[in-house]
Amino acid sequence: MKALILAGGTGTRLRPLTHSLPKQLIPIANKPIILYAIEHIKQAGISDIGIILSPETGEQIIRVLNENCTNVSLTYIKQEKPLGLAHAVKTAKNYLGDSSFI
Repeated sequence: MKALILAGGTGTRLRPLTHSLPKQLIPIANKPIILYAIEHIKQAGISDIGIILSPETGEQIIRVLNENCTNVSLTYIKQEKPLGLAHAVKTAKNYLGDSSFI
């Protein structure tokens, strides 16, 4: 079983919060929101996680995740254009292979 987190997009509807910070890194109780998702995935017993990233915000997200995530295998997948949720999953086709995923 694998997990896929869709962390693309630029967060334009969350401005001004997202002028300098990706929406996935907005802190909730002093912790980036994406870390809560990863913690819940780990608690479910899944340690292989793919992260879909946009070119605009990907580097910031990678830096935070590499500093904060242990005991999981993270695979970063760049989605060049924001073409919707189904396209994001299609972008992860090579990562997912024939595995079931959440």
